[in-house]
Amino acid sequence: MFRRIIYFYIDGFKSMTVGKKLWTIIFIKLFIMFVILRIFFFKPFLKERYPDEKSRINYVTEQLTRKPL
Repeated sequence: MFRRIIYFYIDGFKSMTVGKKLWTIIFIKLFIMFVILRIFFFKPFLKERYPDEKSRINYVTEQLTRKPL
């Protein structure tokens, strides 16, 4: 049963023409968003400011539970 479902999706993906190009574009955009942008723009904020795991946990807990201004 599980194999039939997998083969159903594989067969459907093989017969796509426009869909393959769209999925390729989606995967390229996801790669750019999560890999390239993270390397250049998102610094390891918690590791730089808080050396040990316990202080990082305390900071995140405080930020999530404090009341907004």
